[in-house]
Amino acid sequence: MKTLLFLALFPCVQTFAQPAVYTTANAHSHNDYQQTAPFYNAYNLQYGSMEADVYLNENELYVAHTLKDVEQKLTFEKVYLAPLAEMIQKNGGNVYEDTAAKLILMLDVKVEGTATINKLIELLVKYPAITSCRSLTILITGDKPHPSLYATYPSFLWFDGLLSSNYSQQALSHIAMLNDNFINYSTWKGHEEIKAADWEKLKKAVDKGHALGKKIRMWNTPDFIEGWAKLIELGVDYINTDSIKALAEYLKKNGARKS
Repeated sequence: MKTLLFLALFPCVQTFAQPAVYTTANAHSHNDYQQTAPFYNAYNLQYGSMEADVYLNENELYVAHTLKDVEQKLTFEKVYLAPLAEMIQKNGGNVYEDTAAKLILMLDVKVEGTATINKLIELLVKYPAITSCRSLTILITGDKPHPSLYATYPSFLWFDGLLSSNYSQQALSHIAMLNDNFINYSTWKGHEEIKAADWEKLKKAVDKGHALGKKIRMWNTPDFIEGWAKLIELGVDYINTDSIKALAEYLKKNGARKS
């Protein structure tokens, strides 16, 4: 039985193994909304994933981490949906001019999960170019519904999961990425050698995610060259960063996976 299970999972391991070459298609713009030009900075670098906090207040969806941030009046529709729809239309239905390039738009729901997601759906249906775009994944994280309810949401919405959690096959079919907090596995700060035991735990977690056929991201990772290099060695699919220009330059020079 174990042999049959391994053979069933083996194609997934092969399909979702780490990229041979890492580019900005494997980069995740964490807290993208805090960039000097939200959406555009990462988009112009052809990032494969970008993340924004969304906060529902008085039936308006804002790009914000807390209620105080709402005072800036940056609506999600203006900051992300409108420019995204414009680019998709410009590129003939694709996110990027390169038709092979894909984008994950990760939305971190901060409050009132059900109400926020319902408002998000209300906004998204106004943009059929977005909801029908095959090279775009709208991914919900943060205050999410229970995994048993994922199937009740529109097919243009996906969810993320935790590497450390177990999900039913039905829930997994609606999960596009598995994430986890790096510090749950290691206290490595990027300046010393990572402990062998920590590395084994990390590898085991990443291998588990890949065996399930999912893309992998770790957050709270050292956000500089040593940390990025270690994530590439680990084989994650998306490198988490707040320094999007620096990571793009690093990947351009050093993106090829080292043997």
